[in-house]
Amino acid sequence: MLDSITPLLSDPAAWAALVTLIVMEVVLGIDNLIFISILSNKLPEHQRQKVRRIGIGLALVMRLALLSIIAWLVGLVQPVFTLMGNEFSWKDLILIAGGLFLVWKATKEIHHTVDPTPTHDVMDKKDVMITNAGAAIFQIILLDLVFSIDSILTAVGMTEHLPIMVVAVLVAVTVMLLAADPLANFINENPSVVMLALGFLLMIGMVLIADGFGYHVPKGYIYAAMAFSAGVEALNMLGRRSATKKEKATAARAQANQAEARARKAEAEAAAEKA
Repeated sequence: MLDSITPLLSDPAAWAALVTLIVMEVVLGIDNLIFISILSNKLPEHQRQKVRRIGIGLALVMRLALLSIIAWLVGLVQPVFTLMGNEFSWKDLILIAGGLFLVWKATKEIHHTVDPTPTHDVMDKKDVMITNAGAAIFQIILLDLVFSIDSILTAVGMTEHLPIMVVAVLVAVTVMLLAADPLANFINENPSVVMLALGFLLMIGMVLIADGFGYHVPKGYIYAAMAFSAGVEALNMLGRRSATKKEKATAARAQANQAEARARKAEAEAAAEKA
């Protein structure tokens, strides 16, 4: 093992591949992290951090496990059947299933956000999902598997050196671990960001489905659109924060004026009594 690592330490191309792969893995991990954050925020507060840690830990375990069977994983891209002229591999089927699940989950959460009134629909498990950490972890496992396969296959396409892949995955998951709580708290404290994040998940789900059917959408377009939307929402948040500050300042001035008026009135009454 060390014999395969030592030559890489002095190879500039290997370091360039490592940096590029780390950036790619961190970006791909954002999708995973958004889903974990939204799902964990549905749980009671005392369970949220534990579920986030479990979700990210499972993401790491799955990625490392997939790297250990990388030869088998690469075989997932081989066609298993043809339908209407399109060849489908196990990777395609996993991406389609994961995309459909993500679209369903995001659509359901958007519906609950827009119309929080409880329904009697047998498919509406909102109350269960809020209190059942096990169900949340199960859903996280499903999406961890989809995102892990996508992540590792991306790594395989960028480098052939297993140590580089392992280091990139470890760094990316460490970044996810550090960013998990701040991101989840930020989403929880800003309701408008919840809808934006759900929109991201909906878009990511559609992209996974498209990839599964052989229509590759460049990741750069997706993340550029997400960055632009996040930028617009950041401006909206700054605008709302500025408006709130102005309202508080106006209210404070009004209270000060009222207090001053009452003081003047009291002084006038006191002067009248003395006279």
